Amino acid sequence: MRMYDLIIKTREGLELSREEIHFIIQGYTKGSIPDYQMAAWCMAVYFQGLSAKATAELTMAMVDSGETLDWPEFGAELVDKHSTGGVGDKTTLVLAPWVAAAGVKVAKMSGRGLGHTGGTLDKLSAIPGFSSELNREEFIQAVQRTGLSVVGQTGNLVPADKKLYALRDVTATVDSIPLIASSIMSKKIAAGARRIVLDVKVGDGAFMQELSAARLLAETMVDIGAQTNRHTVALVTNMDQPLGYAVGNALEVQEAIATLRGKGPADLTELSLALGAEMLVQAGKTQTPDEGRRLLQEVMLEGLPIRKLRDMIEVQGGNPDVITNPELLPVAPVSKDVKARHSGHVVAVQARKIGLIAMELGAGRQRLKDAIDLSAGLEVLVKVGDRVEQGQTIARVHGPSQAVVDSAHRKVQSSIRVDATPVEPMPLILARVSK
Repeated sequence: MRMYDLIIKTREGLELSREEIHFIIQGYTKGSIPDYQMAAWCMAVYFQGLSAKATAELTMAMVDSGETLDWPEFGAELVDKHSTGGVGDKTTLVLAPWVAAAGVKVAKMSGRGLGHTGGTLDKLSAIPGFSSELNREEFIQAVQRTGLSVVGQTGNLVPADKKLYALRDVTATVDSIPLIASSIMSKKIAAGARRIVLDVKVGDGAFMQELSAARLLAETMVDIGAQTNRHTVALVTNMDQPLGYAVGNALEVQEAIATLRGKGPADLTELSLALGAEMLVQAGKTQTPDEGRRLLQEVMLEGLPIRKLRDMIEVQGGNPDVITNPELLPVAPVSKDVKARHSGHVVAVQARKIGLIAMELGAGRQRLKDAIDLSAGLEVLVKVGDRVEQGQTIARVHGPSQAVVDSAHRKVQSSIRVDATPVEPMPLILARVSK
């Protein structure tokens, strides 16, 4: 078997066998297939695509490239959730304790943020003392004790994806649906997920800009799940404006706490309800999403989700007093309000620009090794469709110095468009994809 022949076969749109796909991934991971041949193969995939069967085989070949985890201690009801990334997306901080409060174990491995999208581990790092670096035994004990735990990815999981993504990033082959889908699903499967709920973001602040492409990605990942015996469902959700109001690590933790008290933004609450209901169905806790929503609303009225978050923080070494004293979270030394220049209706809140501004303030990183400022960020206090009056505070900037905040202030002002003619905001949930 020669890589040269497999490049030609893929270029011509011919079906690759399981053995051929595993040969490619194993050879590239071990170094016997050079970057230039793998780059050529990725470009062939970019233009020709892969069949559903081949995409599933690619996913499992990547899973088999390294260590895999299994969690028999948690039983069959364990459910994982993954988001493709957005601005202000602190859903995991809300979902994990909310679903755990409804009686389903949540054992989640999350990552750090890169670029204009935030990472769950960075947000949790804003809680004094909180540790996401638990070993396997500590992780299991935390879940068994509290019903939930969120930790960083450990072990040699999917080394093929780490190497392949770095190559795709510099060869203009990142935005290939089979390559994106296999990258995401390989990490979920290798981490032990057997029931998966996906939040596929689409719009200005998301990786996928077009609804048709986002839906295709969702369908591809759900199909991979079906072919690899993983129960998978996906929601395609709107990321044309930030989710919730807060963008930035400590600010998002504070907003998640408010949401678990039943006082959070409507969009964050709704998305958490929708995803949580799907997780309850996947776990067999309820039969339908509507039943799941009702159960989640019941436990919220009883005040159980906020208690679960407190338990998780305490078990993982954090200070649980942040629940009642948010001032214990990092606070930026400088803040400044952004005022509406004229009255009218909000017609756009440019999510990508907002995310990049937050990154420039220090809330995000351009490279994984970059340090971040846990206190920095933005509060965008309006949504598309809102009526605002001249002089009304529409956003608030938090940063390390007056100069940095002033620079961000000007950019935020131009990222929120106000017009005399109102527009109808897009729905939050655009599609549901399942088998």
